[in-house]
Amino acid sequence: MSNSQYQTYETYGPNDPYAAVYDPHSAETVAYGVQVAPTLPTPPMPVSYEDPYRPAYELPEAPAPHSGAGRRAARRRKGRGAERPDSAMRRLLPQALVVAFLAGGTTAFVAKDKAIELTVDGKPRTLHTFADDVTELLADEGVDVGAHDVVAPAPGTELSSGDEIAVHYGRPVRLTLDGERREVWTTARTVDGALKQLGVRAEGAYLSTSRSRPIGREGLTLDVRTERAVTVMADGRSRTVRTNAATVGEVVEEAGITLRGQDTTSVAPGSFPRDGQTVTVLRITGTKEVREEAIPFWVERTEDPSLFKGTEVVEQAGQAGLRRITYSLRTVNGVRQKPRRIRTEVLREPRTQLVKVGTRPMPMSVQGADGLDWQQLAACESGGRPDAVDPSGTYGGLYQFDTRTWQALGGSGRPQDAPAAEQTFRAKKLYVQRGASPWPHCGSRLHG
Repeated sequence: MSNSQYQTYETYGPNDPYAAVYDPHSAETVAYGVQVAPTLPTPPMPVSYEDPYRPAYELPEAPAPHSGAGRRAARRRKGRGAERPDSAMRRLLPQALVVAFLAGGTTAFVAKDKAIELTVDGKPRTLHTFADDVTELLADEGVDVGAHDVVAPAPGTELSSGDEIAVHYGRPVRLTLDGERREVWTTARTVDGALKQLGVRAEGAYLSTSRSRPIGREGLTLDVRTERAVTVMADGRSRTVRTNAATVGEVVEEAGITLRGQDTTSVAPGSFPRDGQTVTVLRITGTKEVREEAIPFWVERTEDPSLFKGTEVVEQAGQAGLRRITYSLRTVNGVRQKPRRIRTEVLREPRTQLVKVGTRPMPMSVQGADGLDWQQLAACESGGRPDAVDPSGTYGGLYQFDTRTWQALGGSGRPQDAPAAEQTFRAKKLYVQRGASPWPHCGSRLHG
């Protein structure tokens, strides 16, 4: 509250007897902000005339009553005595106004003053303030609060004398809780307080630092692994352990189980063990097996205009390659697993088969043989099947050519592999050369 209400006393003149009555900056202080004015002094009396109110025993000797001076003095005393009540009132009125004004200002001053207990981050102090609410008080005291700080009661709350204000500063904690990392804020000043505030169960837990360690305004990094129940299955037995271990492998060791050779667990040994998790130990035995397998060859076809359409000639026979494959054979807890390929070695590369494909149009007419019944001949020789082969494997096709005769007529490969139209065309050429003699049993069918 401002002291400007007392500035009205500066308007008295320099010779005014009340100008030095009250100075708010030097008055005696009986409580913080409560000032009491000293007793008003009696103003000095003028020295140029005699005090008419002096007691009779102090008056100078009176002149004779019948003298002129005596009569005049008596009249003055009588006149002044008649005026005395009003004059005294006029002199006492300014003093009474000053006292009343000071009393009213002091009452307002006391009403604005409040005794407050302010606790900042656990450090209490009692102070007097004229602030109207919590926000104004914190600003007056230079207490800055941020988004993560807690003020109780809340900023903006009106103040009354006797109130208690608490400011709790927020502190960042880089917390790794059971393998999960996050950043949290706490107003607790110790690790133990932060754990309680964050609802972290600390009984049986692993802490990377002491629970009593103080947390500064800059915060700290904290790793917490709570106690969990994990069941380990091994060798036909079940073991449940309570642990705050960081990995499944550590849990298995705590259960008194030893992994040997290729043994492992059903979950990765380096993974974080969860509460209620069941871990199975896998006893593994294994061997290796080597096998050789053929590598299929590729077939490459190229067009050949010298060959009739539908005719394919193998220019280079393909050859399969050979590779050696090593497999891992495992038995897990007595059960044989599917072989797993672990290495491949090529012993021989495959050779590509080259094939010529005819694009020349096939002639259908041969002079001197077109009018014969070739369908009946084919039905007699092969049952009308272009790919027919006799039991000896010597003759093939519709008309049962042997390979040498077929190739002499311009055919390529085997007759049973050629199209039906080409087989009929070459049979007609053979008839022109040799008649029906190549078909001694069925040749008569050509003439119906």
